Amino acid sequence: MHHRILLLLALLCSVFTQAQNFEEFQTTQANVRLSATNAGTFGNAFRGYKDGSGTPSLEYPAGSGIEHLFEGGIWIGGTANGVIRVSTSAYDSPQGYAPGRGGFEFNPVPGMPVKEISSLRTSPKFNSSAISHQDFIANFSDSTLLVPGTSIPINNHINPMDIVAEMRLLNWNYSFSDFMAMCSLTIYNKGDQTFDDLHIGLWNNTVVRNINITPAGAGGASFYSQGGNGFVDSLNLAYCYDATGDEGFTDSYVGQVFLGGEDKQGFRHPRTDSSFRVNYNAWVFNNSGQSTFFFPTTDQQRYQKMVDGFNHSPCWENPAAAGCVSTLDVDLQNELNKIGNRSDLISAGPFSTFAPGDTINIAFAFVVAKKMEDGNPNAQNNAVQRGGLLSAANWAQTTYNGEDGNFNGVLDPGEDKDGNGEITRFILPTPPAIPYSRVEAGENSATIYWADNSVTSVDPISKKQDFEGFNIYATSTGFDVFGTPNLAEDLSLVASFDSTGNSYGMNNGFTPVLLSTPKEFENDTVVYKYAYTISPLPNGWQTGMAVTAFDKGDLNSGLESLESSALANVTRVFPGKEAASEDDRPYAYPNPYYLTAGWEGQSNFQEESRKIIFANLPAHCQITITTAAGDLIDTFEHTPDYNGTDIRWFRTFGSEDPGQNTFSGGEHAWDLLSKESQIIARGTYLLHVQNLETGKQFTEPFIIVK
Repeated sequence: MHHRILLLLALLCSVFTQAQNFEEFQTTQANVRLSATNAGTFGNAFRGYKDGSGTPSLEYPAGSGIEHLFEGGIWIGGTANGVIRVSTSAYDSPQGYAPGRGGFEFNPVPGMPVKEISSLRTSPKFNSSAISHQDFIANFSDSTLLVPGTSIPINNHINPMDIVAEMRLLNWNYSFSDFMAMCSLTIYNKGDQTFDDLHIGLWNNTVVRNINITPAGAGGASFYSQGGNGFVDSLNLAYCYDATGDEGFTDSYVGQVFLGGEDKQGFRHPRTDSSFRVNYNAWVFNNSGQSTFFFPTTDQQRYQKMVDGFNHSPCWENPAAAGCVSTLDVDLQNELNKIGNRSDLISAGPFSTFAPGDTINIAFAFVVAKKMEDGNPNAQNNAVQRGGLLSAANWAQTTYNGEDGNFNGVLDPGEDKDGNGEITRFILPTPPAIPYSRVEAGENSATIYWADNSVTSVDPISKKQDFEGFNIYATSTGFDVFGTPNLAEDLSLVASFDSTGNSYGMNNGFTPVLLSTPKEFENDTVVYKYAYTISPLPNGWQTGMAVTAFDKGDLNSGLESLESSALANVTRVFPGKEAASEDDRPYAYPNPYYLTAGWEGQSNFQEESRKIIFANLPAHCQITITTAAGDLIDTFEHTPDYNGTDIRWFRTFGSEDPGQNTFSGGEHAWDLLSKESQIIARGTYLLHVQNLETGKQFTEPFIIVK
């Protein structure tokens, strides 16, 4: 009966999803894993850690388990004939998004599925109209009172503004920009009302915790209440950080930046227009009973939060001033820096006379950064600790500015680099192309091969072929399971080779890595001309390997040498025994196996993340595990294209793309769970291996100690 109920619920969810074309997507080019939907929401309320999918909400670095966002969304509010109207794609809800739930007033536009495109010519999603290495384009609208395709009413949504928003979620794989995801919105007035004093905001409930240390939601409300908040006026940056949650395992900041806007009056930003303001507000999550930090529950309250920010209050800079004492009488910045669970809102406006048919372009950025360590507790939140966050916010603003070098909203002489007669935004300097590469696992070794496609890269600014050399990176043993994984930092430079006869780099040439005969592999069209081997490496342990290309830089334009992304082509390699010959006997290691073996790490699914390895296997065989008495425990097939996806360990600690997990061919890991996913007892077990090509069988014992 239980399974029938689950099946019915799954069918109902499927029908709902099809009815309104609801889609969730996630950034994967940057080192940020930000989930978003075509209903205008960001994050997933940590559902990925509760439904078993493991889908991050806003994770940085990727694979670290460090989360930064419960949920977020867009707020739009204005007045029509003196009446306040507000529509929101998300707001305070302890359960997060659900169809028809109050505050989730935008829905996907029927017939307009999410589109993914890329500016990378090597990507199957390449499109010349792409802005970043991965653009997601989604369209949503507040026009309906019911969830499209259903009879579900949207709670308290009775006065839609008839707005359609086209959202582009942008991210790049460059190492100097892989800490941000940018949201570019085009807002269309599709109704018959003209809105005055329109404000557009980005609302978020930011929660910074390491879910590998403290599972999402563990301890109830206290899980969410360990963060501090703040706002930096000069950067229009709202931020949150882990003050007292998982110190030493998180130590991270997340911020939302207002970048700029454009409407029929031109460019809109406080730096160029004193009548245009950015407002910051924060409140206790889902608590409308607070006097100052209250959750706004009506359109009037929400609109007031959008048009008047704490950052413009006399209490912001000087709590002792008469203007503060006679009004709020609270030290706003001090209160916000105390631990708690808060929503924050950064809004911009006013956009005046938003008439039917008008459009507004506006952009925000999500930025994340590690705390700059100064030896002081996280809760101190001082200027040094925030340094990385401020640098990230500056990069986001510079990227948005694009050709608008002096940021005045006008295309000045010499700024039109692409010659299209208008300001092109969202531009980053470009390093050489990422080398095509692959990694081969051997016994106690790994070899990375790469092609010469980077050598002919042309710099888009200088228009010159300015390739200089290659860097090879690798991780140390245990990077994935000891401490908090951060692949961008875990990859260490192990070798560098560059052109000779110039004043750049080491001038050591490419002879040590240049193959005498180019290497080709079956079912691979790339011709590999370089190779580098790392040895010795322990069998069964994971090593990340990558090769990058770097250029000479451009002194004329002031650009330093740029390097392609190591994260964009990193391969996780697991050295081990190659496929065994007919007479080689298989074995298990470690044997005996002890609970919490060193290579297992700590995860949100600990009992499902055990790992023992069977080695000396034929390329194609059947593996069966039984008790010493012959009772079946588990059975599965080993094939030459094994990638580890049959156990959770590799989904947790390996590559997000299983194709980037590389094995030696003669090893296969098992999770110590029975065929029915039951935890097995300690004792002696038998490994049975049958070669499916020859029929030959072997049986070997191994021991589990707990």
